[in-house]
Amino acid sequence: MNVVEKIITLEQQESVHLDPDRLGGLCTQLGDTNAVDVLCRTIEELALRLSNCERFWRQRNWVDLRKCAKSLVAISDQVGMTALARVAGDVVNTVDTGDVVATGATLSRLIRVGERSLTAIWDQQDLSV
Repeated sequence: MNVVEKIITLEQQESVHLDPDRLGGLCTQLGDTNAVDVLCRTIEELALRLSNCERFWRQRNWVDLRKCAKSLVAISDQVGMTALARVAGDVVNTVDTGDVVATGATLSRLIRVGERSLTAIWDQQDLSV
């Protein structure tokens, strides 16, 4: 019998990219108070859509998964979450190719990047950038 002496656990960490110019532009365009309000509503919407993407994946609902991921691209790009927008676009591409395994892997990455992006925005003490 073989005995495993050492088990290695891989921890996947994703870097997030927030575009400070985009966030600053929101503050300039809307004013600090309105920009914070928009960002708070956007965070809630992104969290909901990330959850919906995961639900659509479990249901194997490719049409709605694609639509939901596509909406994540647009919303996250508007508030400067460039990494989230890019990975959501990757999910759309894998759904389009019909590669279920790649879609699952890319969706998992989307969830990780999404959680880190939302936390990064939320944790900023000064949203006016």
